[in-house]
Amino acid sequence: MGQRVIIANDHGAIELKQQIATHLESKGFEVENIGVDTTDSVDYPDIAEKACKIFLAGDYAFGIVCCGTGIGISIAANKVDGIRCALPQNIFAATMAKEHNNANFIAFGGRIEYGDDVLKMVDAFIDTEFEGGRHADRVNKIMGLQD
Repeated sequence: MGQRVIIANDHGAIELKQQIATHLESKGFEVENIGVDTTDSVDYPDIAEKACKIFLAGDYAFGIVCCGTGIGISIAANKVDGIRCALPQNIFAATMAKEHNNANFIAFGGRIEYGDDVLKMVDAFIDTEFEGGRHADRVNKIMGLQD
């Protein structure tokens, strides 16, 4: 069995979440979907909190959260101690989210028209290793802001 990934969404990103989950499964990941699959309104802060707490308590490679824009759910995720959630707008940003910031979550918006394909952004994130070095010092400073 492959690495475990957590994915969560609100009502604004059902189709996008399903596309990403299917893509991850095709790459051999075990995907735990804790998002919603209906258009009934839910609050993205609740979804983010649940996803992040499950992630932190389990053995997951990374998490993905989605809402209408990706903005609200990423802000909410970043309020949970131990989470570094990036909101990449293109492949370069998805790469840098891992390489320089060692993000453990990425976020996307189901109502956003991206210039780069979201699945290619996901792949860039997955395929990139954290560079460490001076970036590790910076990540430690970021995490120190939570204290």
